[in-house]
Amino acid sequence: MSVTEGVVAVAGEALVDLVPLEGAGQFQAVPGGSPANVAVGLARLGTPARMLARIGADPLGRRVREYLRDNGVGLDYAVDAMEPTSLAVVDLDGEGVAHYDFRIEGTADWQWTDAELEHVLDGQVAALHTGSLALMIEPGGNALLRLVERARDTVTVSYDPNARKQLMNREATGERVRAMLELADVVKVSAEDLAWLRPGWTPEDALADWITRGPALVVVTLGGDGSIAATAADPTPIHRPGKQIRLVDTVGAGDAFTSGLLSGLHRRDLLGADRRPVLRELPKPDLTAVLDEATLTAALTCTRRGANPPTAEEIRQYRE
Repeated sequence: MSVTEGVVAVAGEALVDLVPLEGAGQFQAVPGGSPANVAVGLARLGTPARMLARIGADPLGRRVREYLRDNGVGLDYAVDAMEPTSLAVVDLDGEGVAHYDFRIEGTADWQWTDAELEHVLDGQVAALHTGSLALMIEPGGNALLRLVERARDTVTVSYDPNARKQLMNREATGERVRAMLELADVVKVSAEDLAWLRPGWTPEDALADWITRGPALVVVTLGGDGSIAATAADPTPIHRPGKQIRLVDTVGAGDAFTSGLLSGLHRRDLLGADRRPVLRELPKPDLTAVLDEATLTAALTCTRRGANPPTAEEIRQYRE
């Protein structure tokens, strides 16, 4: 399987965000969910993406499915769920930072079974990305964890805790994070999530600890201040600055960063279990380039409303 053929599978929630319309006192229903945002971001960057989601058959679920399909995300292994679609009500503070209020009881995203996930990792998959609520909420969270355990033998595993504090218990989330650090090759976490997961830790503290627990690459995003990262072979951290932009809002920025990160690794033929040793020894110049690409992807997302990641062509035009 060549790098251009390897698919990045993304497992997790595909829900609907209710995003406030500027100055209108109204909301717009927009397909979202952190994993779905990552899948769309990958596809827009030209990386083959497969969504592993349970998508409701209700009107909102049909809208989610159409949105993913229109963006080129593969849905061959998405489940036609009988449960309703999850909702996330988005609130923006005065600085454009997003806060979320969820409506998820009994909804489709969290009902995974082992049988539904049995055949999702065929020979086309080079990497599996997961995290966020789907990996924490039962009964589906443990089924997704078992999928990750199976996947590690054949694909690169990517993980973003993407903590949702109003729905996650800190102790239980910490236990799941520790389990995933032993399984994941690529870990991306925000400084905001770290502040909740490990109060008192600096991003540098987390980077120094987590890179020793199994991952080949750990990245901590710092909002507008950029990111820091390290590899298993060279745990000395590097810092990459953020981009100066006209901020509209931060909805989907972290997901766009993850898309840019995985797309950059994909283009450099660094995904797949057989590429794990090379990824662990990724030279600093190559890591710098990947981080800068991911930073630009996130920055351009912040220049427009909602989780609306850029295409490869938009990134090319910006650079020109």
